[in-house]
Amino acid sequence: MTIKVGDKIPNAELMMMTEKGPTKVSTSDLFGGKKVALFAVPGAYTPTCSAKHLPSFIDNSSKLAEKGVNEIVCLSVNDPFVMAAWGKEHNAGNIKMVADSDASFTKALGVEFDASGAGLGIRSRRYSMLVDDGVVKQLNLEETGGYEVSDAGTLLGQL
Repeated sequence: MTIKVGDKIPNAELMMMTEKGPTKVSTSDLFGGKKVALFAVPGAYTPTCSAKHLPSFIDNSSKLAEKGVNEIVCLSVNDPFVMAAWGKEHNAGNIKMVADSDASFTKALGVEFDASGAGLGIRSRRYSMLVDDGVVKQLNLEETGGYEVSDAGTLLGQL
């Protein structure tokens, strides 16, 4: 079952790179008590993700903050080393680059797809969502491969 507006974000542990190295972060810490713009990509360094999706949130981060968003989180089924390097390469310093290394969170949301045919394994569908104190307030889920509604501009228009 796919997550929907009004649902609570499931409890899970994700990974982030910190100055101490790869570090576990719980979804309750990521989303509790604040307004978070979460967007997920099928893969770091993939064409649409690198050329459009991540840059849309980098370019609109201050506008999202002006609308009350406390944090922006980028999620992918990758490892934390890849997510950190991708964020650094794109100067995404104000965006938390989070890894769902085993796709368990993505599966709990019901937004996974199998990209094994392209050599990528299980991945996340592309989406953006607004999460307020752990509850989904907006959800913009793309069809597999699409990039029509999950950009930062769409989320901004919903705030």
